[in-house]
Amino acid sequence: MPLAGIKVLELGTLIAGPFCARMLAEFGAEVIKVESPDGGDPIRKWRVLKDGTSLWWSVQSRNKKSLTLNMKHAQGREIARRLALEADIIIENYRPGVLEKWELGYEQLKALDPSTIMVRLSGFGQTGPMKDLPGFGAIGESMGGLRYVSGHADRPPVRVGVSIGDSVAALHGVIGAMMALRHRDATGGKRKGEGQMVDVALYESVFNLMESLVPEFDHAGVVRERTGGSLPGIVPSNTYTTSDGENIVIAGNGDAIFKRLVLAMGRIDMAGNPELERNDGRVKHTQMIDDAIQAWCDTQTIDSALVVLKAADVPAGKIYSVRDMMTDPQFLARDMFEQHQFADGTPVKLPAISPKLSATPGYTKWLGPTLGQHNDEVLQSLGYSAEAIAAMKQDGVL
Repeated sequence: MPLAGIKVLELGTLIAGPFCARMLAEFGAEVIKVESPDGGDPIRKWRVLKDGTSLWWSVQSRNKKSLTLNMKHAQGREIARRLALEADIIIENYRPGVLEKWELGYEQLKALDPSTIMVRLSGFGQTGPMKDLPGFGAIGESMGGLRYVSGHADRPPVRVGVSIGDSVAALHGVIGAMMALRHRDATGGKRKGEGQMVDVALYESVFNLMESLVPEFDHAGVVRERTGGSLPGIVPSNTYTTSDGENIVIAGNGDAIFKRLVLAMGRIDMAGNPELERNDGRVKHTQMIDDAIQAWCDTQTIDSALVVLKAADVPAGKIYSVRDMMTDPQFLARDMFEQHQFADGTPVKLPAISPKLSATPGYTKWLGPTLGQHNDEVLQSLGYSAEAIAAMKQDGVL
């Protein structure tokens, strides 16, 4: 796999840091996840459980090795420091300053190894007046602009149904890690090359997705507002409901596409209206166009609407639930589900790994590990004897 031979130390819990490390593990990196002996990562107990462990855990921590360390214990911190100096990449998402107290901060490790690469994910970054505040995905989504533009204009902002802020930050962390690794290797490699800190703030990662909000406001004084299911300023692109109660997205916003759409709907009058030929003209008649499309959808089932729109070459799609995904021919043709089983033999499907690499694809070696499953393996690789490991267990280090 593409990251074979790369060692990663994961220090952190829940979503952003662990998701970042998860992607590296999925593509071959050896990821050692440090967990508290007292229950481990809280995500182990989140949402739907199987025998007391979260089903999410089986995905979020696949291919990782679990090592329990009591970071309040000096020997626990020393083991973590040894692992950090061996690692190619360190990923952490503690509040800024915590690692420094443990003598595991970036500058402290860089003094020992200039090639150190540390990905630091936090709510507000490592600098600025808010750096010491606790940061959660919901706050990042709000401050970064996503919540403000999500929902209907006459109602309070809504959230996306997944932890999108954390996940977007994690993806920025992966990108930063790969850039830093490339630079380190180009400047001499491990021990000799130039490492760096990748400073990822949740709110900035969300802000990075906000398209043209800044120049629109700075140049034209425009504050983009919530527009429900539509795409603001691009008409028509909205969500409609069919006669059988299903929801369908129809994107007829290209000039030629719009004409094909209204002809497929039998609205010759709209197809010949010069005011609707271009997007800037259609924007002025957004409500009228949306009402016409909804009136047509009222006469169609989801299946019949999709047939008509496909024949007219109009981009459209049903809004999928996970039930729809699990039986969809496109998902199945792309092998988007992996079949695995738990330790007791119970079968379970996991989402397949993305992106798909043609020569060196990622794959799942094992599901999320049990707490401390790899203690002996990791510690023995550091040179600790069986007796020393047993003594550490007795002393509460592990």
